[in-house]
Amino acid sequence: MIRSLAAALLVAAIALPLGAQSAPAREPIGTPSRTLTPAIRIGHMVYASGQLGMRRNEADNSIGAQTRAALENTKRVLEQAGTTMENAVRCTVFLVEAADFQAMNAAYSEFWPSNPPARSTVVVKALVVPGALVEIECMAVMPGA
Repeated sequence: MIRSLAAALLVAAIALPLGAQSAPAREPIGTPSRTLTPAIRIGHMVYASGQLGMRRNEADNSIGAQTRAALENTKRVLEQAGTTMENAVRCTVFLVEAADFQAMNAAYSEFWPSNPPARSTVVVKALVVPGALVEIECMAVMPGA
């Protein structure tokens, strides 16, 4: 599916004369703030912003709990856009501690027990919110694309 989408985009780019290409419409998903939109839909793709797993009044603040919460937030954003987690094709996971990889991976696998999306995991010095251990961003295709 990814190869056919990439091939279609490449053919479209080559077939149109330079300068005749128009950018596809960007459709914001969710309620944007001054500096952040939860997701953008462009054509058949949805690009979800990174989701943290921090929850107020949450007793369990472990990497597993934060990973589950971040992916629940991602699921909600993708569903608002009209797609699902099953249509996720690429995710990036940002971890504060490399030692948390196995526990993050176990929680992540709950959302994709088979055929998970392509993924990169990056260890970072810190995330924007103090106490945040993980941030996850995903890209998904629209159903039927």
